[in-house]
Amino acid sequence: MTNLLWITAIAVALVSAPAQKQNLLLVAPIASPNPAKGQWIKLFDGKTTNGWKTYAKDSIGGAWKVQDGVLYLDSKAKKEQKLGGGDIIHEKSFGNFHLKLEWKISQNGNSGIIFWAQNDPAKYKAVWHTGPEMQVLDNGGHPDAKIRKHRAGDLYDLIEGPDTAVKPVGEWNKTEIIAKDGTLEFKLNGVTTVKTSYGDEIWFSLIGNSKFKTMPAFGRTFNGHIALQDHGDDVWYRNIQIREL
Repeated sequence: MTNLLWITAIAVALVSAPAQKQNLLLVAPIASPNPAKGQWIKLFDGKTTNGWKTYAKDSIGGAWKVQDGVLYLDSKAKKEQKLGGGDIIHEKSFGNFHLKLEWKISQNGNSGIIFWAQNDPAKYKAVWHTGPEMQVLDNGGHPDAKIRKHRAGDLYDLIEGPDTAVKPVGEWNKTEIIAKDGTLEFKLNGVTTVKTSYGDEIWFSLIGNSKFKTMPAFGRTFNGHIALQDHGDDVWYRNIQIREL
């Protein structure tokens, strides 16, 4: 109400002021701050799959389950009970962000954390056709670990990081992905595994030398959805939270 009275007073003063003086007074727009920006929000409430769905579907596949504050893919149920799985995507989208979560992978397992994914199944067959990925992997057992840029903590197929940051299979790993104003950083258990620019010549050169070079939309839009990958193996995620930067 105070702001309204202040604006009204200025308007009255302008109307009553001489014409030559009106041109000298510029009133700046009043900012409307976004109270959510900068605050941590949960993308997973620890109890339900609210906010998540399988890509290109209206709901989440039954093989994605919640137990004891953990969101996990039950690959056995997917195979034996024919429950739906698939990569899952969160309904919210983010540009500049700081994502934190914990994950653990099964023996010989593979998964990934995808970001800036475009939610347009009519154009793109999968989330990884548009969004870059932080690799989630059993470095000690999965064949992908033999490929540089395909190990846990790497910017998948673009940049390799140290392979000493990941915990042994079955243990929880703390992950952070930070994207802000052209700088992208990955942290795994407190160790920076990737730090690079994006949206510049270096970034597009990385894409041009990767398996994504034939995908014209990959890594081109720096605002999109967070997705968790179903690679056919058991994987667990918890404490998924994000804040806009």
